[in-house]
Amino acid sequence: MEFIIKRFEEFNLKDFYEIIKIREQVFIVEQDCVYQECDGKDENAFHLTCMEDGKLMAYLRILEKGVSYDEIAIGRVLVKKEYRGRGLGKKLLEKAIEFIENELKENEIRISAQNHLTSFYGSFGFETVSDMYLEDKIPHVEMFYKNSIQ
Repeated sequence: MEFIIKRFEEFNLKDFYEIIKIREQVFIVEQDCVYQECDGKDENAFHLTCMEDGKLMAYLRILEKGVSYDEIAIGRVLVKKEYRGRGLGKKLLEKAIEFIENELKENEIRISAQNHLTSFYGSFGFETVSDMYLEDKIPHVEMFYKNSIQ
């Protein structure tokens, strides 16, 4: 299992196509949610993939400050259906936070989390900072992480 972080421009077309395909599979098809997947934010993001034997298992993107929020943001967090239950989501988020703190030298992260995942994100130190709202007809809350050690 290998975790790889790349900028948008570092991907070849085939590899980024696989990312878009899995994002649509999870967020549009599985969640039965119609929304604009290609939102213009990918070019201003780091893309963290979890690969094994050339297969994409899990993914998230780290958005630069000012793209979605004043702080760095994490979004599009997913684990492909056949790889769920193996702790990949936890490992993926750990890698993302580590990258943000150690490489980007940032200690604040803001996310829009599906309401049913607040305890998952809370286990990493994210705190709910908004009331519930609907995003693409799915209940979400805004959550904020601050590492006060740095």
